[in-house]
Amino acid sequence: MTARYTDEVSSEYVLDGVGPRVCPIADALSLVGDKWALLALRELSFGVTKFNDICVNTGAPRASLTARLRGLEESGLVERRRYSEHPPRDEYVLTAAGRDLAPVLRELRVWGERHAAPSKSMLR
Repeated sequence: MTARYTDEVSSEYVLDGVGPRVCPIADALSLVGDKWALLALRELSFGVTKFNDICVNTGAPRASLTARLRGLEESGLVERRRYSEHPPRDEYVLTAAGRDLAPVLRELRVWGERHAAPSKSMLR
């Protein structure tokens, strides 16, 4: 009998040794594995909730950030909340699932500081 992986993201993969390995890391990356998505999540985890502030702090192009925030919202990691009716303005906040990424972001930062940060000699 062939077991079927039933995760929403990887439901097409069959656990029969044929095809890509079923992997929760791949599933997670399909949701957050983009530079602008990860940087938006970083800002939200720091308590930055306004689109313009997230845009400035990440350096993301507005169109890219809009698309990433929309995807994060559709994935259930971010919630958009209206804070002004006139003019209409929204803010973004992490959901419980989004907040669960905080330790992952923290460890990614630590790894980046250790292995990906430019060395002092490169900065001269």
